[in-house]
Amino acid sequence: MTASSDPTPLIRTITVMQPLSWLALAWRDMARAGWVSFAHGLVLTLLGGLIMWVAHDRFWLLAGALSGFLVVAPVLATSLYALSRALERGERPSLGLVWRTWTRWQQGHVDKWSSPYWCLVQFGVLLALAATGWVLTSAALITLLAPVPVHTPIDFLRVVVASPDGWLFELWLALGALLAAPIFASSVVSIPLLLDRRITLMQAVLTSWRTVLDNPIPMAVWAALIAGFTLLGLGSFLLGLIAVMPMLGHASWHAYRDLVDASALPLRDEAVAPVQVRS
Repeated sequence: MTASSDPTPLIRTITVMQPLSWLALAWRDMARAGWVSFAHGLVLTLLGGLIMWVAHDRFWLLAGALSGFLVVAPVLATSLYALSRALERGERPSLGLVWRTWTRWQQGHVDKWSSPYWCLVQFGVLLALAATGWVLTSAALITLLAPVPVHTPIDFLRVVVASPDGWLFELWLALGALLAAPIFASSVVSIPLLLDRRITLMQAVLTSWRTVLDNPIPMAVWAALIAGFTLLGLGSFLLGLIAVMPMLGHASWHAYRDLVDASALPLRDEAVAPVQVRS
């Protein structure tokens, strides 16, 4: 079967307030998964703390590095999607499931070297490149355009955020939004879809874009909720991310389930018979 004849996932239309139900379902999943779920938030918080420790006296780098780190968070949350899927199937969430997700996420795939097998890795690399580009752009912007050196968060607030001119902070936010918007549209359902169904990376990204275009206002609400909770997590000296990151990860799985009907596509983890070659 050619790629062009593959079934296309159907996009559902949702209500404006539907994203709130995803958060409620996420808390239910977190309660059922227990420490395995919160461990994800702890690991991501420790990674964020490491970034802060490395760049604590270079806030021009810290601002871009932390926001760039959040760009790749949807890929880092892959095993949270797997935990929610396991709970949905009535399976037991466990550390073993997390390990299998990261090491043998396509157990039934015959050709381990084909492009579809590595689609999650490919998407992760693309997000990492985008994050690196933002880190460099943010650092260059603040370093070159700030009237005085920016070394600490107080410097950033005083020189960039509270500047009488204000244009540097507005420019920094505008560039960040310019990067974040296409990344959000490309990843809002694509990674759960790649985990769940046998679909190419391009098809998954296009499905994600169709989802946003078909539900612009609910997706704007969802993006605002993600940004708001992420800022809460960052503003609590990263400690809030211990709960925020698993909550957003589990909620993203339920967003995918509500927004996309991929039942026509084969499951990612079902066994695939090897191709028979006739002599």
